[in-house]
Amino acid sequence: MTFDRPYTHYETIIITEYTKMLAEAREQAIDRMIADAQSKGADAVVGFRFATSPVMQGSAELLAYGTAVKLK
Repeated sequence: MTFDRPYTHYETIIITEYTKMLAEAREQAIDRMIADAQSKGADAVVGFRFATSPVMQGSAELLAYGTAVKLK
């Protein structure tokens, strides 16, 4: 895909589906991080961040991380 021409219908579908997959991956990463923090007895997660990096052409890895804390 290049940006010097309009997207074809097929390319638009691929981009839309890839965007949906990334949104679902973000939700899963958040859910896993919260579950992990709760299993360690944490009350909250602070300093929350997302990080992404390409794994191979057409795919990426998404990380969610933060610091689990126990409130007094």
